[in-house]
Amino acid sequence: MTPHSPQAAWPPGLPYADWQDTCRTLHLWTQIVGKIRMALTPAINHWWHATLYVTPRGLTTGTIPCAARTLEIRFDFLEHQLRLEASDGASRSIQLAPRSVADFHRAVMAAMNELGIEVSIWTMPQELADPIPFELDELHAAYDPAAVQRFWQILVQADRVFTLFRSGFIGKSSPVHFFWGSFDLALTRFSGRPAPPHPGGVPGMADWVTREAYSHEVSSCGFWPGGGSIAEPVFYAYAYPAPAGYSASPVHPGEAFFSPELQEFLLPYEVVRQAADPDALLLDFLQSSYDAAANLAHWDRPALERTAAG
Repeated sequence: MTPHSPQAAWPPGLPYADWQDTCRTLHLWTQIVGKIRMALTPAINHWWHATLYVTPRGLTTGTIPCAARTLEIRFDFLEHQLRLEASDGASRSIQLAPRSVADFHRAVMAAMNELGIEVSIWTMPQELADPIPFELDELHAAYDPAAVQRFWQILVQADRVFTLFRSGFIGKSSPVHFFWGSFDLALTRFSGRPAPPHPGGVPGMADWVTREAYSHEVSSCGFWPGGGSIAEPVFYAYAYPAPAGYSASPVHPGEAFFSPELQEFLLPYEVVRQAADPDALLLDFLQSSYDAAANLAHWDRPALERTAAG
């Protein structure tokens, strides 16, 4: 592999077992920051006001309104700092290093107080088994800078390709954004039709929250670092509601498969990374999984998609 080969941009995979302690800690840290954004930002459909975004240095909340001021909170995974910057020039930094969730929570809330920004968040983690309130969590305290940096570098590549894929759709589409609840990077396309009420049952999430997220028919894709029975990072795709025949659709490439457990198509990250053209392989997965959802559910594709001439 040469320094300028298509594969060179994609870092080596990160088996979940190799960084699970750091991953769990970082997951909880992002929940604290994400909940601050959610508490201060006016509600937007499908919880888009709560997400984080990939940057050239890490993850960000984007601009958060705070009365007459604005605030941005950024995870910098190059210098391993959490930076809080207000529109009046005030700022604070917190070191990203091995420290408990409780200690991180105290530091973040203290920085908010020092900036003169009042915020109250629900301190119970979401979408996780056996949650511990942030202020009491001394268990999760790992931080491997190299692993975090590699995870972020994978997000950079995924974000870049997802953004390209998003450009072909002129219907309603989400941003490419990072959900701190499920700890995944996601992109969602909408048919424009309402969906049946979601049955709920997501661990650590109220059913009404899930129903707001899935109020309309979707074809969604994303990247997830793995966990539980999924031992490696994967790209995923799913539809809600899944049309008849969706799970048996011929999604590309051949290494992609449908997981009955997750009810999603999965494509291992390493398959993408080792491909002769990783971008093209990933785009094929994204497009073919979308084709399956849109065709089987009879989406109005001419009205929703950008033609080559358009």
